[in-house]
Amino acid sequence: SWWANILPIEKNNNDFSLNLRYRGQSREALDIGAPKLDRDAVMLIRNRLSRIYYNRNFFSYPLKLNFDTLRKLGLYKTITFGTSYVLSRLAPIKPEVSLQDFFINRFGGRLYRQFFKDYTEKVWGVPCTEISSEWGAQRIKSLSITKALWHAFKSSLGLVNLKAEQTSLIEHFVYPKFGPGQMWESVADQFIRNGGKLLLESKVEKITIQNNEMKLLLYKNADGQEHTLNGTHFISTMPIKDLVLASKDNWTQSMVNSAANLLYRDFITVGLLYRNEDLPRPIEDNWIYIQEPDVKVGRVQIFNNWSPYLVANEGMVWLGLEFFCKESDALWNMSESELKFLAQKEMQQIGLSSVEHAQDAVVIKVPKAYPGYFGDSYKNFTDIRQPLDQISNLFLIGRNGMHRYNNQDHSMLTAKEAADQIVSGVIDKDKIWSINIDDEYHEESK
Repeated sequence: SWWANILPIEKNNNDFSLNLRYRGQSREALDIGAPKLDRDAVMLIRNRLSRIYYNRNFFSYPLKLNFDTLRKLGLYKTITFGTSYVLSRLAPIKPEVSLQDFFINRFGGRLYRQFFKDYTEKVWGVPCTEISSEWGAQRIKSLSITKALWHAFKSSLGLVNLKAEQTSLIEHFVYPKFGPGQMWESVADQFIRNGGKLLLESKVEKITIQNNEMKLLLYKNADGQEHTLNGTHFISTMPIKDLVLASKDNWTQSMVNSAANLLYRDFITVGLLYRNEDLPRPIEDNWIYIQEPDVKVGRVQIFNNWSPYLVANEGMVWLGLEFFCKESDALWNMSESELKFLAQKEMQQIGLSSVEHAQDAVVIKVPKAYPGYFGDSYKNFTDIRQPLDQISNLFLIGRNGMHRYNNQDHSMLTAKEAADQIVSGVIDKDKIWSINIDDEYHEESK
């Protein structure tokens, strides 16, 4: 694979033939060892574990109907969830329009309200009734309560080899030793060595299009100086909203208005550094989905578990608390000290920290982190996409570039497909848009 030539997989003696499992898919680790001269320019093979934190208990993510889940839910909730699910299967909502319809049809109303509604609305800031069902198809594929019930029934009869199954379901992934930025810093270095020119801290101000071809763009650098740039092909990851506004002279006013009103969700990470003993229990997760309605935090990353090399001191745990908001929110406009206080307070409130203060803290704000699948403009998104696709030498890729909630892997695949088309001269933009439509890669459960 391409990335293995950038950062090879670190060899771990006899276990290098490890079969990687990730989100329901499996493949053997590539037999490419790290160069001896640079042991830092490597990918690590890491265990994957993400869980839901609800009612101060951990549950499997994606949710699984196993003994541990049923024990934590209790008999009453198990029966009501099961009854609700059966009713949803007997009388599904048709047509399936909203994300609420999507969840209820697959999990039943009770389970949806308990495990999906609050978290999803915390992420997006709008009711699930206002979010397109396409988001569910995009991000939550092949979840099946029917399969889970059948699996639980077979387990109760001793028809499943649980030990062998647990071994087979241990998921692994490859991860840059010093985080995802290391991959792209390495790519940038190689790009520059090959004669490429990388313009940092530069903003596109205006785009010129003639005869369905992008010809020229005007950009402003960090010093405020304006420059022009022409090219034969343009690959865009900038938000579609900004792309259309920068080239608005070429579009109808209705298209410009629709693009200008596309909605986004913004994102704040508060990094907290704790001593190991400050946490009441060791945490093995990469991510924890916080399904607690009494706090604002939506998700917690444990950076040590992505790579132990992200933390200098082995006696410390580096957490990233994720808050979802929009730039006009009071949360976004809190001071750094207020956000640090809020994050530490909520960690203690939900029982993930046993101390009032972390050893250190940092705040990072990310605008337009998630493209919104709601609002009137999104309903007319095809009217924005089609004219852009008609620009023969313009290729939209990535999450914001396509206004699509792709994960990082799918974003890289859209980039690869665009590059392959440019090199081959065979252009089929529908193939770029079809990535993450037909495959079964996202959060799958059995």
